[in-house]
Amino acid sequence: MDQSDASERRLVIVEGIVGSGKSTTTRFIATSLEKANRRARPIPEATMPHPTRAFGELAHPYQPWLDVTPAELADQSLSKWRSFVDSACALDTVSVLDGQLFHGDLTNLFLMEAGRAAIAEYSRAVEEIIHPLNPLLIYLYQEDVERALRAIAAQRDDAWVKYQIDWKLQAPYSRRRGLGGLKGLIALYKDYQELTDELYAGLDLAKLAIENSQQDWPLYNQRISLELAVGVPSGLNENEIR
Repeated sequence: MDQSDASERRLVIVEGIVGSGKSTTTRFIATSLEKANRRARPIPEATMPHPTRAFGELAHPYQPWLDVTPAELADQSLSKWRSFVDSACALDTVSVLDGQLFHGDLTNLFLMEAGRAAIAEYSRAVEEIIHPLNPLLIYLYQEDVERALRAIAAQRDDAWVKYQIDWKLQAPYSRRRGLGGLKGLIALYKDYQELTDELYAGLDLAKLAIENSQQDWPLYNQRISLELAVGVPSGLNENEIR
């Protein structure tokens, strides 16, 4: 990457399915930028109120289909993005977002069965809005979604699995397909990652995709550091990392 491009960046977004390492990677990026004498503002997914997410302001944030149509949610979300970018442009700070390009309002559009064309249109609109911030997208994905989700479910407790099922499998997308239990959640996320893979491929912005099923975080972090232009650990060269 050109160093001048990196110095002008005001936004980094970390994406991936639930449990893929977005939060940890967000913190790593913010810390790395600070160590490189660049001001950074990590924005966790749980931030309330969230500067880019619309569904958290609804009466039923985890059942937005009870409150709004997909088109209304998309419009509200794009308004939030515009306000966020207006504020971020005035700061000499890199905002580091945990999700929100995909894993946020777009996820709900998917759950609400907005349809691929409408979701793609929404994604293109967000891309256009954030363009002034010279964004970088880090996309964490897994070739075997079922294996990844089963591993996450084993690491976390039954209450977490129940929470995911009770929320996402009550959505129109899931109910129409009769999805239930952990198998249903896996089927849902297979469809979801297929969608986000397609959206990622179509984005015209700086981006880095990392297949992280091997959990080799030192290597992944080195690749991210190289993309951020914050330095490569001693003893390594760019060819080894790539």
